[in-house]
Amino acid sequence: MTQEENGSSTSTTSSSPLQSFSQMPLSPPPSSGTVAPPPPLLPSHYLNNLRSDERGLYLIHFLLNCANHVSTGRLDHVSTFLQHISLLSSPDGDAMQRLSAVFSSALARRALRPFPGLYSSLVSGNPSVSPSSIAAARHDFVNLCSFLRLAFTASNQAIIEAMEGEKLVHVIDLGASDPTQWIELLQLLAARPEGPPHLRLTAVSQSKEITSQISLCLTKEAERLDIPFQFSAVTTDLDSLGVEKLKVKTGEALAVNSVLYLHRLLGNSECQIEDFLTQLWNLSPKIMVITEQESNHNSPVLAERFVEALNYYAALFDCLELTASRNSVERARVERVLFAEEIKAIIACEGSERKERHERMEKWGRRMEVAGFGRVPMGYYGLLHVRRMLQGLNCEGYRVREEKGCFFVCWQDRPLFSVSAWRCRRFE
Repeated sequence: MTQEENGSSTSTTSSSPLQSFSQMPLSPPPSSGTVAPPPPLLPSHYLNNLRSDERGLYLIHFLLNCANHVSTGRLDHVSTFLQHISLLSSPDGDAMQRLSAVFSSALARRALRPFPGLYSSLVSGNPSVSPSSIAAARHDFVNLCSFLRLAFTASNQAIIEAMEGEKLVHVIDLGASDPTQWIELLQLLAARPEGPPHLRLTAVSQSKEITSQISLCLTKEAERLDIPFQFSAVTTDLDSLGVEKLKVKTGEALAVNSVLYLHRLLGNSECQIEDFLTQLWNLSPKIMVITEQESNHNSPVLAERFVEALNYYAALFDCLELTASRNSVERARVERVLFAEEIKAIIACEGSERKERHERMEKWGRRMEVAGFGRVPMGYYGLLHVRRMLQGLNCEGYRVREEKGCFFVCWQDRPLFSVSAWRCRRFE
């Protein structure tokens, strides 16, 4: 069964030129033994006088051709298309211009990978973004776009239903970066007819700064609500996390929650994610809730990842065009820190360096079942809470679709995030 709910609106949604890009021809790679000259630059005065929709279509055409030539190693062609893109794109322009600025930067970085000296000089001159900066940008994303708030609401309802009647509740937050979800959970627990349980929350994060901020925020909220609360932090990345560090105690009802984090384990081998999920199963959680990007950015073929990512992030940039002004500092942080780092990883990185390996719900479902988990349908009350939230949004672009017991949070008809709930089959 499939159900879909829309957000009510007084605004209109944008129309992305990406809807037409699949009909655009790519410049074919040169045939064997042929050295084709790079295409000529179009006159700048012509490009500067294009209408917005025409400019968007040109940008898509240039980006796709540039990616094609990056794949075949034709740097002269890459340079020409990047010049074209630079004339039309802008980090402060409309959604398509901003998207193109981020993707062209990632393509330029990728084109230099065969030249270690150039590549390392470029990378060393642009130090990596800190985990706290990414967390701040993600908090801005939560506030500007409602995708993750909808996912939080659905996740919390699944946790509340699984923990009905429990007195000692332990929630493990894998990849903790924001307190928003847990403030809502505290409020839901405070409203339980039987009274709130003792809540213990373990936050797994690379940054002590992040966990300290989350601890301060949640401790204040728990005191305000008069809920017994204990906060623990495990400072590590997921690659180094051993489940013994989580210190699960006998008698606790355990919930595991992961928001946009498990895919980071896919970079080394399939065995690593399987082993990790098996370790979590051995902890016997009553519920495990997973929110992931609903897209395939883990193809070994660059061209496939590029096209998939261009479609996916175009929807996110379109959403921001409606929900934030073009001079918004928060929007700039989301696009230039959060999204730019993800896109850079998807396009410019390979091997263990490529951490953003998003995959669709279908693959996550198979992994969970192999590890011994059974699906918990996201039920009626979860859909009811999400529906109420949708009705309060002032934008018609948001949609939530229920399919096979999972929720898909969409922009227009494009699923962007999946939310699924699981439990050990021993509880079934």
